[in-house]
Amino acid sequence: MPIVLKRPVEVERMAEAGARLTEVMDLVAEAVRPGVSALELDRIAREAIEARGARPAFLGLYGFPATICASPNEVVVHGIPSERPLEEGEILSVDMGLFYDGYAADMARTFPVGEVSDEAERLIRVTEESFWAGFDAAQPGARLGDVSAAIQKHVEDAGFWVVREFVGHGIGREMHEDPQVPNFGRPGLGPKLRPGMTLAIEPMVTLFAAPVVVLDDGWTASSGRGNLAAHYENTVAITESGPRLLTGRR
Repeated sequence: MPIVLKRPVEVERMAEAGARLTEVMDLVAEAVRPGVSALELDRIAREAIEARGARPAFLGLYGFPATICASPNEVVVHGIPSERPLEEGEILSVDMGLFYDGYAADMARTFPVGEVSDEAERLIRVTEESFWAGFDAAQPGARLGDVSAAIQKHVEDAGFWVVREFVGHGIGREMHEDPQVPNFGRPGLGPKLRPGMTLAIEPMVTLFAAPVVVLDDGWTASSGRGNLAAHYENTVAITESGPRLLTGRR
C-alpha cells in the first residue's frame, strides 16, 4: 500500500483527535494504583472517549474485546483487561486509540503501580527516552531507518532489548496504515520522511532478549516470566519544520 500523505487540514484534525486521547490517558494515569483492576481502567477510558465525542479505536478492531490494551509486567502488548486487582510493585502498559472526526490517534504509556523496583523505573524511563530519540530523528528528508536506529541505539546503550516482533505504523483515516515503523534498524535506509506523513512511533522494550510469544487467548504477547516490558507511543506528524507531536506532551 502507498504511504498516504496528509494535507495540513487533515493533520489538524488528527491533532484534535490526539488532544482528546491525551486527556483520556491522563485520566487513566490518575486511576492507576494498587487495588484497581485493568477492567476498571478500561471503563474509565471508554466513558472518557465517548464523552469527548469520539469512539474507541481498539474495541472490535480485528476482534479485540476492549477499549484499552492493558499489559502488566512481562506482557509487551495486547493484554486484555481483567478484573484482577493490580498489585504494589507491578508495572502496567496501557495502549489506546480513538477516532474523532474521521481520524485516528494512538498512544501508549507504562505506569508504575505504587512503588516499583529501581530496575523497573529505569526500564520505563529508558523506553520513554528512546521514543524522544526517535522523535528527534524524524526530520523531513531523513529516512525511516534513522528513526529506528536512534531508538535502538538508546535502548541498547542502556543494556535493554528492543522487541522485534511488534512495530509502529502509519496512521490516519485508518488505525494502521503504511509504513511499518520498526524500533530497530540501520540509518539511511527505508522510506524518506516527507511532510504529511503521520506515524505511530512506539518503542517496546524488555529487560533482556527473549522471544515474544502470543498466549492462548490469541492476543496477550508475553516476553516470559521475569522479563519486564515497557511501551511508550505517540502519534507524530512530519512537517516542513520538523516532527510534530499529535498526542502527549514533551
